Amino acid sequence: MTNMLSGLILIVDDTPTNLDVVCEALSDAGLEVAIATSGERALQQVQRELPDLILLDVMMPGIDGFETCQRLKADPLTRSVPIIFMTALSDTDSKIRALDLGAADYITKPFQEQEVLARVKTHLQIRSLTKELEQDLDQKNAALQASQLHLIQSEKMSALGNLVAGIAHEINNPIGFLRGSIEHIQDYLEDLMEHLDCYQQTYSEASAQILDHAEDIELDLIREDLPNILDSMKAASHRIAEISTSLRTFSRSDSDNEDAQVLADIHEGLDSTLLILKYRLKASDRRPEILVQKLYGNLPEVPCFPGQLNQVFMNLLANAIDAFDEATHQQSFMELATRQPTITIETLLAPDQQSVEIWIRDNAFGMSEAVQQRIFDWAFTTKGVGRGTGLGLAIARQIVVDRHQGELTVNSTLGEGSSFCLRLPLPSMFSDLTWDSGAMMGGVSPSSLVESRCF
Repeated sequence: MTNMLSGLILIVDDTPTNLDVVCEALSDAGLEVAIATSGERALQQVQRELPDLILLDVMMPGIDGFETCQRLKADPLTRSVPIIFMTALSDTDSKIRALDLGAADYITKPFQEQEVLARVKTHLQIRSLTKELEQDLDQKNAALQASQLHLIQSEKMSALGNLVAGIAHEINNPIGFLRGSIEHIQDYLEDLMEHLDCYQQTYSEASAQILDHAEDIELDLIREDLPNILDSMKAASHRIAEISTSLRTFSRSDSDNEDAQVLADIHEGLDSTLLILKYRLKASDRRPEILVQKLYGNLPEVPCFPGQLNQVFMNLLANAIDAFDEATHQQSFMELATRQPTITIETLLAPDQQSVEIWIRDNAFGMSEAVQQRIFDWAFTTKGVGRGTGLGLAIARQIVVDRHQGELTVNSTLGEGSSFCLRLPLPSMFSDLTWDSGAMMGGVSPSSLVESRCF
């Protein structure tokens, strides 16, 4: 043959003469050759080194070629290796049986050397093309999944942004009116109280009818309690305004140019996400309140897509809360209370000042090594039917890795909890800054931390 072949061929035959002839022919063609003299040895051989093709005899001591083929095709490791039978059995039934078992070809003895080489070459080429097609398919499938994730994420954020913008608009107008009205009412109330004091001083001897009416309406209590009620109304309206602002911050639209990042305050995004999730942190009849510990370091504004990062924060924090909710199926309220459910959020500047790190930790019950290996896979979820799509962490990883050239990693110990770490790169300009002056964060040193227990 003019074209040299390449690949490892396993010859399975108990006849030395056949082995010598085929081995020499294949070696001369440039192929590597391995030999097994029985089906059992062949099965052991393929576990040590996977061949590219197997030439298999039928009639051998121990398990025959048909049984050997059946076992090879049942093993995921060797299932795709092409098998060519070389046997003296020339009846149609044997040929059909071999092909039904998954053989790629069937050569009857006595054979012609050139025919064997031609068929080996053909099936090696087919195997090579199949591998290339599988790799190409895997790459295209990965690209398709990435595109689908990006589309899902983009559509989700677009829909959320439109929804929140509408809600915020509808909330802001009446809440602005309420806040202004409450301030006017407080001013009017002060004037009325001052006028009432003046009246009481001028007419200290009030009639019995006025005194009885004051007692009936509990005038002293009204004078004491009404300012407190107005203060509470003012605080509530301020709270609603904060929620509206947090919604807008969380769902903020990124630049129309999808490749243009903006400088953003990471802590602002985390706080807005926590505010939205506040209702889920509260105690229920099945578990105690989840405490949030914030250990915020001294960070510069980070170039990023803020809306997309907020989606990552939402997913990681919601998953941590889910972990505590899932724990209620295994432990009682009192057992969980003893553990004190806690989510810790820590942000810091990496020692080389080339990136920032955002750590989100929980002290729930962690996950196994097997789950950790697949946690970012497309459509993988450990939640029950209807509770998880398996897309959240896959989208989160795509946002961090593909959109921000960062890293998203997980470390978990079963029975103790999980830690997720986001690493976002900083432009080189930040590494040239002198942090001792604290110029970017109002004079606070990078080693300082703000610790708070909230919600």
